[in-house]
Amino acid sequence: MSPVGKILKKCLGDMSFNTGGGTINWYPGHMAAATRAINARLKLADLVIEVRDSRIPLSSANQDLQPRLSSKRRVIALNKKDLANPNIMHKWVDYFESCKQDCLPINAHSRSSVQKLLELVELKLKEKIAKEPTLLVMVVGVPNVGKSALINCIHQIASSRFPVQEKKKRAKVGPLPGVTQDIAGFKIAQRPSIYVLDTPGVLVPTISDIETGLKLALAGSVKDSVVGEERIAQYLLAVLNTRQTPLHWRNVHNNTLKEPQNETDDKRDYNIKDLLPKRRALPVASDVHYVEGVAKEVQCALYSTLSEFKGDLQDEDELEILIEKQFEALQKALKISNRANEARMMVSKKFLTLFRAGKLGPFILDDVPIVTAKS
Repeated sequence: MSPVGKILKKCLGDMSFNTGGGTINWYPGHMAAATRAINARLKLADLVIEVRDSRIPLSSANQDLQPRLSSKRRVIALNKKDLANPNIMHKWVDYFESCKQDCLPINAHSRSSVQKLLELVELKLKEKIAKEPTLLVMVVGVPNVGKSALINCIHQIASSRFPVQEKKKRAKVGPLPGVTQDIAGFKIAQRPSIYVLDTPGVLVPTISDIETGLKLALAGSVKDSVVGEERIAQYLLAVLNTRQTPLHWRNVHNNTLKEPQNETDDKRDYNIKDLLPKRRALPVASDVHYVEGVAKEVQCALYSTLSEFKGDLQDEDELEILIEKQFEALQKALKISNRANEARMMVSKKFLTLFRAGKLGPFILDDVPIVTAKS
C-alpha cells in the first residue's frame, strides 16, 4: 500500500463508498433510475461520447457502463483539459491510443475545442451517415465532468450550422454534481438528423477503492458534504506531499518574499465567495489579483512546511504530522482566526476551492498505466 493509501486508512478509518448506508451513503435514488434508463437507451445509440475529467482519466470512468460502452462506437472526451497538466496529458492520449480507443482532451467552454470533438464524431459516423436518415449520439459520464456544458456548446455550433432549426432548449449547468437528473434529447443537425442525448451523471453503487472515491470527491463528482471537506483536504495534502509538488513552488515563495506587502489586501475581509466563479459578471481585475495573491500565500505556506520537514514522507505517522502542521500554516495563510468556529472546515473549503479552480496549478491525479507490449 502506498504512503497515501496508508495515511488514508489511518486518518480516515475504514471509509467506504456504498449504497447501503455504511460509513458514507452517497448513491442518490435518482442515480439508480437514471442508470437503468441510460442502459436501455445505450442499445439505440449509434455513438457514445463518454465525458471524463482530464484530472482523473481513469477514476472518472463509470466502471459499470464500460462493458456496454466498449462494444459501441465511442469517443472519450477528456474535459477540463485547462485544469490538467499538459506535460502528462499527451501520455494519456498515447495510452488510450494504445488501447485502440479514440480520445480527445477538450475544454467544453471553448467552441474551437468542441468543434474538433464534433469533427471526430462525424468521422466516426461517416459510414452510418450515408446509410441512416436518423442518428443518435449519447453523452454519458459521472457527475460534474461537464456534460451539460458540452451539450450547450454543441447547441451553439449547431445553431450556426442550421439557423433555420427550431429554438433548442439549453441544458442546466452548475458547479455541483447532480444538476441534470433526467434524460433529454436535442436535435443538433439535419440531413441526416442527428440527435444528442444529455444524461444525468451516474456513479457506480459501490466504489471499493477508497482512493478512487476520494479522487472523485476532490474533482467534485461526489458532493463535499457526503465525504467531508476535511477528509478531502487531507487527501489532497497527502498527494501533494508524496509527489513533493510544493517544492516546485520555490520561486513563488522567493518572489513573494521580495514583494512589498499591501496593507489594504491584508485587512480585506476574506470570503469564500471571492473564490467562486461569477457566472453572469465579468471578474474585476482587483478580485483576480486578490485571488491570485491568496493562491500564492497558500503555495508559500505549503512550500515552507515541506522544505522544513525533516521526516520520512513514506512513513504515514510522519506524513500525518506534516499535514497537521500544514493545516496550521494554511489557516494563517488564509487569514482565518483561531477563534473562528469550525476554522479547520473553513480552511478545507477554501483550499479545495483554490485547487478546483486551477489556482494552484494544473494537475492529473491518476497515474498513466504501464502498457506491456504483446509478444
